[in-house]
Amino acid sequence: LSGCMVTEEGCGYLSSALSLNPSHLRELDLSYNHPDDSGVKLLSEKLDPKCTLDKL
Repeated sequence: LSGCMVTEEGCGYLSSALSLNPSHLRELDLSYNHPDDSGVKLLSEKLDPKCTLDKL
């Protein structure tokens, strides 16, 4: 999702989608976006402990 204008609000949607639909996603590239620290925190806090995400 590099360069897709993801904001803090977008991180909320992403975290909900990832928690409701566990996947085999290993890496989530949010470079060149504007999630701010609060958006990244929101995303990381809501991830399932069994999540296989290696790199955020």
